[in-house]
Amino acid sequence: MGDTKKTYYITTPIYYPSAKLHIGHTYCTSVADTIARFKRLAGYDVRFLTGSDEHGQKIQRAAEAQGITPLEYTTNIVNGFKALWEKMHISNDDFIRTTDERHEKVVQELFTKAYEKGDIYKAEYEGWYCTPCETFWTEQKLGENHTCPDCGRPVEKVKEESYFFKLAKYTDQWLKFIEENPDFIQPESRRNEMIQFVKQGLEDLAVSRTSFDWGIKVPFDPKHVVYVWFDALVNYISALAPFDGDGELYKRYWPADLHLVGKEIVRFHTIIWPMMLMSLELPLPKKVFGHGWMIVDGTKMSKSLGNVIDPIPLIDTYGADSLRYYLLSEITLGNDGNFTLPNFVTKINADLSNDLGNLLNRTIAMIEKYHDGVITKCDDMDDLDRDVSALAVQTVKDFEASMENMELNKAIKSVWAFIGRMNKYIDETMPWVLAKSEDAHDKARLQSAMYHLAEALRIIAILVSPVIPVGAPKIWDQLGLAGFGEATLEDAKTWGALPIGTKVVKGEPIYPRFEIPEMIEATPAEAEEAVDTSNIPPLKENITYDDFEKLDLRVAKVVSCEKVPKSKKLLKFVLDIGIEERTVLSGISQYYEPEAMVGKKVIYLSNLAPKKMMGIESYGMILSASDWEEHLEVTNIESLPAGSVVK
Repeated sequence: MGDTKKTYYITTPIYYPSAKLHIGHTYCTSVADTIARFKRLAGYDVRFLTGSDEHGQKIQRAAEAQGITPLEYTTNIVNGFKALWEKMHISNDDFIRTTDERHEKVVQELFTKAYEKGDIYKAEYEGWYCTPCETFWTEQKLGENHTCPDCGRPVEKVKEESYFFKLAKYTDQWLKFIEENPDFIQPESRRNEMIQFVKQGLEDLAVSRTSFDWGIKVPFDPKHVVYVWFDALVNYISALAPFDGDGELYKRYWPADLHLVGKEIVRFHTIIWPMMLMSLELPLPKKVFGHGWMIVDGTKMSKSLGNVIDPIPLIDTYGADSLRYYLLSEITLGNDGNFTLPNFVTKINADLSNDLGNLLNRTIAMIEKYHDGVITKCDDMDDLDRDVSALAVQTVKDFEASMENMELNKAIKSVWAFIGRMNKYIDETMPWVLAKSEDAHDKARLQSAMYHLAEALRIIAILVSPVIPVGAPKIWDQLGLAGFGEATLEDAKTWGALPIGTKVVKGEPIYPRFEIPEMIEATPAEAEEAVDTSNIPPLKENITYDDFEKLDLRVAKVVSCEKVPKSKKLLKFVLDIGIEERTVLSGISQYYEPEAMVGKKVIYLSNLAPKKMMGIESYGMILSASDWEEHLEVTNIESLPAGSVVK
């Protein structure tokens, strides 16, 4: 196997077993699995890794609260991880646990190497620590309210002896590497953010703890345990067992081709991890891609808000393919994705049941009815046939190009456009009319139509297999084909490869339709009981129409948006207001990611006097609505052109 194949090593984050995994983790792992399956389809020798990050103070405290050991605690939850990935048909080649002996060995080897090089030293740490994020923060980074800049939770004052890694030492080398490898951090917005973070200055990183003992011991000073990021990040290498035997896996697959991570941990994977590898004189991974968050009914998914979605009931009710298809087709990789149950069911009914399912069902039924289930080949007979055979070839090219660019939803759309074309082809050729004719040309035309439909489904089955791995083999089976697991992307590139004489096998519909669930809305009486209005601010004094007439409210389109360096709240907007562009600062960074705002249309107060903030002149104000529970929404008017007057 594989010595002559190109290799591809892809990883997910190793997930923290503090609780069951939710739909956000499912999204990340489904993306990685789809990429891994595509690469195998394209002929690569793939290594796909996922796992669990099991050490740290938070785990130790949780285990103590339940009266069990940390290993017992994590093992119970990790078993749930593995069961979920099995339900989702995740094709990982390995599952690494940071409690594995193989991992401990590599962490200790690499920690010692960095220490002997002089890049790790012992000192005393005094500062602020966020236990949920496993992150130390300086007073300067915390700001006035002393909460974690990442998660917003309270931090603890910590004073203890620690080992430190000389992170700042590698600033210049890192900046040079990023300049020479512009695709290393993706998408580009994350790259720009990381560059700004590094240029603001780095402090040396605490890499050991003594205040708890659930972790990997520092081999030359066992009262210390290795701190989470020097421990967790090493999993990508420890899973390849670089120091075992001849290190065959490490030689074959490292450096990783892609680390797929959530955007909240991009900083650790694109700054700390490369700098660790620079110190250890090991090759750096080729790419880190930070995907967006999962939004539920318009709100970021959060345990504290109680809107975390458990994927298990969705899989049990609608199937793994349905959940995979929805997440991968609806979300542009890198952006946040919104999930609502009615939209989910509507989407899978339309695309899987109606479009793909009906194309398969109608095709198999017609071949059985008109040709006793046997596929007989007939070459292109007219422009319709030539159109669909040419489109099939082009669809494979478009699909491959989009997948290589990590534009998964675009790849899926290209296939579904082809599926739609083939459904239309049935209506255009009208096989039911041709079947009634005794004319020889019509009989040949019917054979041609049946072959084109079946051949299209053969190609479709190959292309959709990375996305819907349960349904794709069923399409293949109903076409009467064997050896689906051996099919490759090359097999989809040639039109006309479906063997003559193949006998189709009618089966059950591969994707049933589901009832659309209704959104549950509180009645007015329920709403009054449920909402505490005591904190609603009082109405302001009345103004006259003359006062209101002074306000110049316009619709503006967001041309660009970026975070303001050294500010936790401010976003810098460039707005198109129809007649010119304006720069506006808005304190909504904690509610919106910059890239998610580009292209939106907002209501803009255009005649507010300019004001300089953080050295930037802000001209006007973007209107937003904020409730009394610190939620905020920007007013969004998509249907109006930029420059429209708001009355």
